[in-house]
Amino acid sequence: MTTTADPSSPLLYALHDEFDIQGARFGCGLGECGACTVLVGDVAERSCSIPVSSVQGQKVTTLEGLGSAEKPNFMQQAFIDESAAQCGYCINGMIMQSMSFLKTNPHPTEAEVKAALQYNMCRCGTHVRIIKAVLRAAATGGA
Repeated sequence: MTTTADPSSPLLYALHDEFDIQGARFGCGLGECGACTVLVGDVAERSCSIPVSSVQGQKVTTLEGLGSAEKPNFMQQAFIDESAAQCGYCINGMIMQSMSFLKTNPHPTEAEVKAALQYNMCRCGTHVRIIKAVLRAAATGGA
């Protein structure tokens, strides 16, 4: 897809405004909370703080690109199975960060999952279930 957004505009705004893709959430606007995380290639990026121009010619994947309600991918299914969402606002970013993490570490320990997600904020406190979900996804070998 191509965009007519200003090249210096945050990727998040182009996703929302031009493509009506809502999986990446606006959280802090500073790239600190992780709610807006998308994959650029296989790398997790904060879409609120990277300009559209920085992803030119690269594959950008949002939560919608992983699976659907009818056919979730392995990570989404693990989050469902572990009831990892409470309010759900952070979950999209958690899933995208976890997808990137499992590409580099397909068999993580609990401590490694905690370290990988330490900069993704969850105000509801479902961290224990989120960690279990990532470990479950890793165990399925879906990465």
